Amino acid sequence: MKINALCVYCGSSPGRSPAFLAAAQELGTEIARRGMRLVYGGASVGLMGEVARAVLAGGGKVTGVITQTLAEQEVVFKELDDLIVVDSMHKRKARMFGLADGFIAMPGGFGTFEELFEVLTWAQLGMHTKPCGLLNIENYFAHLQTFLDHAVSEMFIHAPHREMVLSASTAGDLIDQMTAYDRVPVKKTDWVRAMGKTYKE
Repeated sequence: MKINALCVYCGSSPGRSPAFLAAAQELGTEIARRGMRLVYGGASVGLMGEVARAVLAGGGKVTGVITQTLAEQEVVFKELDDLIVVDSMHKRKARMFGLADGFIAMPGGFGTFEELFEVLTWAQLGMHTKPCGLLNIENYFAHLQTFLDHAVSEMFIHAPHREMVLSASTAGDLIDQMTAYDRVPVKKTDWVRAMGKTYKE
């Protein structure tokens, strides 16, 4: 899959471990090295700011998308070559989705999880086939992955949908998986109908 722009979801905090900041720098450097554009939430703080700075330092291009409210709180990265200010979180997420060819979640909190699961849900519904991956630094997402496997075993997530969640511990490995991604969509509605037939039988 050709990826011209990668959307990165991650924390506005640097997190506890220095490894998280180092991974953000590595990811930004790798995005720039591959000639991809970074699309992200437009902040200058935490892992978000670190990824953007690394892309710019590597000669890459960055598009930040931020709400007017957050921009007024002075967390905005003003030195970006492309900054888009919108009036709601819904518009922010939709704009980031439209600009990106794939999505990476780094360590983060509620916002990171929500953004990741939204694009995964859209993929599950057959609305897109863009790759989605976890940059699993220091096993940050290990418990989440275990829970997803549990949801499969309890028949709330279809196994092919679980396979949509790519994962690697290094930026290079994850982006390689994403560029090799070739998914034939399996719509949730098709699976639900099939499961309903199974239950009736």
